[in-house]
Parts: sequence; structure tokens; C-alpha cells
Amino acid sequence: MTEKISTLIDELKTLTLLEAAELVKAIEETFDVDASAGGGVMMMSGGTTTSEENASGEEKTEFDVSLDEVPKDKKISILKIVRSLTELGLKEAKEVVENTPKVIQEGLTKSAAEEAKKVLEEAGAVVTLK
Repeated sequence: MTEKISTLIDELKTLTLLEAAELVKAIEETFDVDASAGGGVMMMSGGTTTSEENASGEEKTEFDVSLDEVPKDKKISILKIVRSLTELGLKEAKEVVENTPKVIQEGLTKSAAEEAKKVLEEAGAVVTLK
């Protein structure tokens, strides 16, 4: 790996979840690509596990982030976080926040799901991983 790539990787490691989401959006706009295209295909063919498979000892690899409860006094800050995590418009994000419980992200890795949960919980939301 070149020094330039190593430096970029080190810088990327320091990004917050919100900054990473902004970076993805900027890359999509700059290079006219869709970063979700590969993820959507992988979700469909990635095979979700059934409860029988989980009982047989296989570790779950994909997680869904469910927004379960939003306190009224924290609604605006949580709405902003939901928008940044999901790239929904204001109206759609508001509907999600007002109609809890609601799954807001699906098929995430464990670390990505835990990071999203952490950010939402710090803002005051009640979140579960499924």
C-alpha cells in the first residue's frame, strides 16, 4: 500500500458516523455513483438467517436498527440523526420519528449497527438491534 493510501485510511478511521455518511454522499455526487447499489444486492442475496439457523450456533452477521421510542423534547435532534443515517428527506424522516417503533436501517454489520445505536441513544432515543 502506498503512503498516500495509508494516510487516507488513517484519516478515514477518525471520521464519526455522521461525517462518514456525508463523505459517502459527496463521493456519490462527485463521481456520479450509487454506493447503496452493492449493498442492496448483497442484502437480497446475502441470505438472512432464520431463528432455526441462529439456534444451531451460527452467529448473526446482519443487523437491523430499530428506533423504538423518541422523547418529545429530543425529537428534533433525533430527527437530524435519522436523516443523516438514512438520507431520508425531512418529511420522511419526520414520519419515521413520529411513528415508532420503526426499523430505520437494515442489513448492517454489527459494528455499523452498534455505532448507529450509540449515536441515536446519545441523542436520547430508545434503540434496539434486531
